[in-house]
Amino acid sequence: MELLIQIILLIIGFVLLIKGADVFVDGASNVAYNLKIPTIIVGLTIVAFGTSAPEAAVSITSAFAGTNAISLGNVVGSNIFNILAVVGISALLGTLTVDKILIKRDFPFLVISTIGLLVIAVIFGQISRLCGIIFLIIIIAYVYRLVQEARKDKEAMSEEIEVKLSMPKAFIYIIIGIAGIIIGSDLVVDGASFIASAFGLSDVLIGLTIVAIGTSLPELVTSVTALKKGDNGIVIGNVLGSSIFNILFILGVSSAIMPLPIAPEMVTDIALMTVITIIGAIFAYSQNEVDKKEGAILVALFILYMAFVIIRN
Repeated sequence: MELLIQIILLIIGFVLLIKGADVFVDGASNVAYNLKIPTIIVGLTIVAFGTSAPEAAVSITSAFAGTNAISLGNVVGSNIFNILAVVGISALLGTLTVDKILIKRDFPFLVISTIGLLVIAVIFGQISRLCGIIFLIIIIAYVYRLVQEARKDKEAMSEEIEVKLSMPKAFIYIIIGIAGIIIGSDLVVDGASFIASAFGLSDVLIGLTIVAIGTSLPELVTSVTALKKGDNGIVIGNVLGSSIFNILFILGVSSAIMPLPIAPEMVTDIALMTVITIIGAIFAYSQNEVDKKEGAILVALFILYMAFVIIRN
């Protein structure tokens, strides 16, 4: 009976996380629109970071709870899900055009960030507080650069942006969204930890699979919604922004709270994440798009990776 209750609470937690992130993005986006912030910044920062809010909440909560394996596994699993499943499924639904600025600036930045994490994992075997602080400094510099570039883009600044919520309503959305994210993250971490121990599963496996996929659903929902609206360019921007945010901000904050030890099997997963990120970049660089054939390859790789993780446990 206790196990059933925890499974129900886990599902409720995921619902609160996803809906909370959705409400948070609506509120934050409209604050930006009211302040005349360019949509390119909204897409690469607020929307991308907002859809990663569940990962942030779960990982930071896990760091406080001392379940670091879930924290790191969540980030690695989420990034792998973003590249293979979100981009793959989206490409199957329709060819994804990749903006040239993303190819020149954001894809290389994500690849370098991922390789940097792998180097730290291999050499140090943990993400120290100092590394966490450096990660946070880098993500702040990255966002600052985006803002500066957008300010120079007169065309972006002159866009007509539709404001759907007044400033007071937008702030109410933000508060409600944050509350949903916080409560949901507590339920997910507690439920996942209980289920892992009940079935004799490792925190690493739970983090890489159930928690990672569950917290990455906002990216998938956002991407599919964007495709239905005919704006497939948002898909790659959302995935890139979320993946960068996962590594630099989430791991930065988590390790600043408590150094994150990296288990040997997790080093393998980080290496696989690095290879997968590079494959995604290669697909994007080829003709500035990800077509259905490449999407099918990405989805197939995701299925193989899930099988590998489950069998390894």
